[in-house]
Amino acid sequence: MEGPGCVGIDVATAQVDVAVRPAGERWAVPNDAGGVVTLVERWQARHPTLLVLEATGGLERAATAVLAPASLPVVVVNPRPARDVARATGPWATTEAWDARALAHCADVLRPTPRPLPDTQTPELRALFGRRQPWVGMRPAEQNRLAGTSGRRQTDLAAPMAWLNERLATLDDDSETRLRASPRWRANDDVWPSAPGLGPVCARTWVLELPERGPRNRQQIAALVGVAPRNGDSGTRRGRRTIWGGRAHVRTVLYRGTLGATRDTPRSKAFDERLLAAGQVKKVALTACMPTFLTILKALLKHRTPWQAQAVQG
Repeated sequence: MEGPGCVGIDVATAQVDVAVRPAGERWAVPNDAGGVVTLVERWQARHPTLLVLEATGGLERAATAVLAPASLPVVVVNPRPARDVARATGPWATTEAWDARALAHCADVLRPTPRPLPDTQTPELRALFGRRQPWVGMRPAEQNRLAGTSGRRQTDLAAPMAWLNERLATLDDDSETRLRASPRWRANDDVWPSAPGLGPVCARTWVLELPERGPRNRQQIAALVGVAPRNGDSGTRRGRRTIWGGRAHVRTVLYRGTLGATRDTPRSKAFDERLLAAGQVKKVALTACMPTFLTILKALLKHRTPWQAQAVQG
């Protein structure tokens, strides 16, 4: 058996494909409890440099939950860089075996840093919160349909609205109960109400959907959310900056929080007014204020102290 290396693991419904770089070894096991145990035993004996899986709609969670506690260097990466590596260096065909090789190549070239896995409660809360998002998006659409109808059609449309409101209320109660049972969440009870623009939904999104915020600086957190200005200078084109990428649903929620912060926070309010006076569009100005809002939130959680405008401004 050849020595350790960077390992790419592609998790499909029926099987788990494994590829090793630079050895070139490739094999597969069934995607069941026995197959994952075999995977763990094999790599525990070989001490690999890195094991990389891609986020594939949750299929990777069962394997990750077994590999990580076995003290193996496991990383779950965004599919985009792995697929970009595959397009740049390999054939365009897609199979589980080629996907595993692409992940191994990505691991060898990029060397992503292993991160601690979330506790058992966090994935459950994320699942609840993720279920809430499409329902919240459906409700305004149903309200608009309901406003433009009458008679029997209005009665038919009122039923889904009642169901949506009931389900959202139940889901919010369930989420609140679970959060109140979490010592980690209760530790911030005195911090959340004091933060400008930070409502319950915004607070939950910040904690659950940005677990990497701890060791990141202001610029890196802004890039995670997708509000970091990115230059597009090429040839004679200069000066224009745009935002792209990041986590759209987090950005949407924090946008509303930033709107509140520009009304109640002296620093954000002054920055927003200066941009508007310079001719910027309101939405552009709010987007520019979002990194400051993110910095405020991180400082509040880091120091666990209620909001004080003077302390942050200083």
